Amino acid sequence: MDKQKSVQELDDVVVRFSGDSGDGMQLTGTLFADASALFGNGVNTFPDYPSEIRAPQGTVGGVSGFQVHLGSQKVNTPGDFCDVLVAMNPAALKANVKWVKKGGMIIADVDQFNEKGYQRAGYKTLDAVTELNLQDYKVIYAPITTLTKESLKDSGLDNKSIVRSKNMFSLGMVYYIFDRPLNFTEKYYEIKFKKKPEIVEANKKVLRDGFNYAANIQAIPNTYSIKPATTLAKGKYRTINGNTATAWGLIAAAEKANLPLFCGSYPITPATDVLIELAKRKDLGVKTLQAEDEIAGICTTIGAAYAGNFAVTSTSGPGLSLKAEALGLAVMTELPMVIVNVQRGGPSTGLPTKTEQSDLNQALYGRNGEAPMVIIAASTPSNCFDFAFQAGKIAMEHMTPVILLTDGFIANGSEPWRIPSMKDYPAINPPIVPEGTENFMPYARDEKRLARGWAFPGKKGIAHRVGGLEKDFIKGSVSHDPMNHQRMTDIRAAKVKRVEEFIPEQEVFGDKEGDLLVIGWGGTHGHLLTAVQEMRAAGKSVSLCQFNYINPLPKNTSEVFKRYKKLVVCELNMGQFANYLRTNFQEFNYIQFNKVQGLPFTVVELVDKFNNILEGK
Repeated sequence: MDKQKSVQELDDVVVRFSGDSGDGMQLTGTLFADASALFGNGVNTFPDYPSEIRAPQGTVGGVSGFQVHLGSQKVNTPGDFCDVLVAMNPAALKANVKWVKKGGMIIADVDQFNEKGYQRAGYKTLDAVTELNLQDYKVIYAPITTLTKESLKDSGLDNKSIVRSKNMFSLGMVYYIFDRPLNFTEKYYEIKFKKKPEIVEANKKVLRDGFNYAANIQAIPNTYSIKPATTLAKGKYRTINGNTATAWGLIAAAEKANLPLFCGSYPITPATDVLIELAKRKDLGVKTLQAEDEIAGICTTIGAAYAGNFAVTSTSGPGLSLKAEALGLAVMTELPMVIVNVQRGGPSTGLPTKTEQSDLNQALYGRNGEAPMVIIAASTPSNCFDFAFQAGKIAMEHMTPVILLTDGFIANGSEPWRIPSMKDYPAINPPIVPEGTENFMPYARDEKRLARGWAFPGKKGIAHRVGGLEKDFIKGSVSHDPMNHQRMTDIRAAKVKRVEEFIPEQEVFGDKEGDLLVIGWGGTHGHLLTAVQEMRAAGKSVSLCQFNYINPLPKNTSEVFKRYKKLVVCELNMGQFANYLRTNFQEFNYIQFNKVQGLPFTVVELVDKFNNILEGK
């Protein structure tokens, strides 16, 4: 390493890896994030996948990206704009240059910046610097493909495998620039490829060669250091994404209820990894069924719940539409289950790999008849664990289906997660009816929760019928009596409403009264929190109210709202939560800030909006 190069300390930095969908950018970004988390930095990530399964190679539509924000303190967003962009081809540069800070560094694989590469990416010229106005950026053209081939020419690997390793060369360069240790990633190689030592050594060599190349070129005058975070609570940490956290939270709920977990699902982006993660845990008694379609997925879930399992299903927007009729059956039968909806851009197939919050109306109202359901929304990758657990607890103790809303941003994004101890989580006590109960009535309820008993089939003395026809208020037999239907409709709504007695009151970040209350729900939390923190640091009277419990809303919601002069509701749709609040709390005036671009908010645009509201614009 050149000893003349200086080391500059930074509080935080944002790095974006981008390339063709076959260039391994997701793995590269993940390894960089993992190494930084193990080093002790605060980390937040944002994978950005192409919407087409296999877009033409080298085109802008096929670009895959992975953004990593690391800091010396906890970071709540993956960052608005990046300090360093790694672009493996002209299409990656063209698609992502708008996300690079002015004066930022761009590392480009010059071997791919040829006539064919420019044409595939839709350039008008063969000069990216001029065409994309990169004069104010620090562009480093590195022969990454060529140097990778040179590095591994004696490895014994075939040419395709060698070229595929170029992402590790670029990763080595970034490790040098940001003073990252190599040992964490080298250990990953040893575990991942323990049966293929030649692959382990090849990856180690190309990683080190990328590191050394960056150390020896004059284009990189200094390196940067980000100290480990000091504000994280003590404990054992790992990085986790929202889908994995959701799956593990469901497993934890089954453990606390002492019941087997069943998941019946149909694969759909971006929810598939929930099913995949659950399928790995046969050692914990988890049963999974990859159904032939979405309808079969929810129907097997209902059957499993009837049979005495903690039953779940996972899906995304189009799949939730297909499950609508069966969800009505779940409401009618009053069986406990959790429906995980990882929201994505719509309508129809829409933007399957992009984030959105536009399924709220569907979750609230997307069933025939009067069929209210409990709705919960997670807000960070790591708290998907907690809200999946809470969804399971409410479902089983209140004998009701629960919809858990996440979204593509937090489902695929990751952050450090302090591994909890299960002794810190409450027991889950479903109202299971003992075998041989005398005078059993299937729809008799406890007064506290209005929940009916959970009677498993095949047990002596508690046999009963379930189905989609209206039930007698007590006996559960089919009833066409008009007054009984009114009574059952009222009690099903009251049971959902009663959940408000078992959820925490709404909290506010910031002053308990003031000029502006920012209102959000679900996965917008990190960006809203960061924007509010920035404004409060500037002396502005701004607070944040982030909702996780949607139906029912916390009991003190109205009391919170009345303490602020202005209310602004921020969501990644055209105003669904704002309209829901207008329905429930008509006495308030709600300003809306909406975005439907398949992207999360940026902190910059949020701060601008909040300042304009405070100034009366």
